[in-house]
Amino acid sequence: MHHDAFWLPASNHCSLYVYQWLPSTPIKAVVLLAHGMAEHAGRYQRLGQALAQAGYALYAHDQRGHGRTAELGTLGLFAAHDGWTSVVNDLALLSQHIGQQHPGAPLFLMGHSMGSYIAQAYLLHHSASLQGAILSGSNFQPPALYRAACLIARAESWRQGPLGHSALIEWLSFGSFNKAFKPNRTAFDWLSRDPQEVDKYVADPLCGFRCSNRLWIDLLMGLEQISQPKHLAQIDPNLPILVMGGECDPVSTGKRLKDLAGALHLAGNQHVQLTLYPQARHELLNETNRDDVTADLIDWLEQARALGRPARSE
Repeated sequence: MHHDAFWLPASNHCSLYVYQWLPSTPIKAVVLLAHGMAEHAGRYQRLGQALAQAGYALYAHDQRGHGRTAELGTLGLFAAHDGWTSVVNDLALLSQHIGQQHPGAPLFLMGHSMGSYIAQAYLLHHSASLQGAILSGSNFQPPALYRAACLIARAESWRQGPLGHSALIEWLSFGSFNKAFKPNRTAFDWLSRDPQEVDKYVADPLCGFRCSNRLWIDLLMGLEQISQPKHLAQIDPNLPILVMGGECDPVSTGKRLKDLAGALHLAGNQHVQLTLYPQARHELLNETNRDDVTADLIDWLEQARALGRPARSE
């Protein structure tokens, strides 16, 4: 197993900090991962090692406004303009790089939380080139809700400026997440039942920060787009999709993951699998049952790879 990291030049004077975990054996397939809000790709080392041992490569980049990529930008900001388009295009850029490094290797896309929304936006235009997709800790709600939330974000941006960090948005989005886990030990108990993993997150200066009003506007506009049935119908109906999450995840509440899987199925997808883990919270890969989750993920990759979809066309 080989672990490395590199800078990948992107658009608008941005460079992405990319981690890669490569197996010592011939590569079965590559997994491209998009991480969640207020975290970074370096937190996926355990997954990278497990995938490499199973013969899979993992590429994961610090998204704009996150991790080391934010060293060349602003922490908590995708971009001053067209941030959503930029982060989606970054996936296309990294996919192209992977194709050059591993020609012919099947490619899987995995997104966690915020990354799952960006992954869905990517699927609208690039799903035919993928072997499968994994959406972890995701969500699905009516487009009207996201439009209303975006109005609040725009009002906060007008009040504080686009680089402001709204306490109101923070409260509306995350304020209730810890309620189900009282008495609370930290503000992030909702992430995992494993206190050591929660403490790692709290102690990490690149985790748990408050995002900018501009990022929230970009994100909510993106959510409104990807939640429309006519857009979901653009995804290749034969693409294997795994929707996974914890039944006690306050982001998805189990029900919203079922709604997402149902919406994908109604949009025409024939290969949607929903896997919910009892008692698990938001970060499945940092949960107390993470070894089982990782084993299940690798089993799904093996099954999806065995379907033998056509080789990548981009």
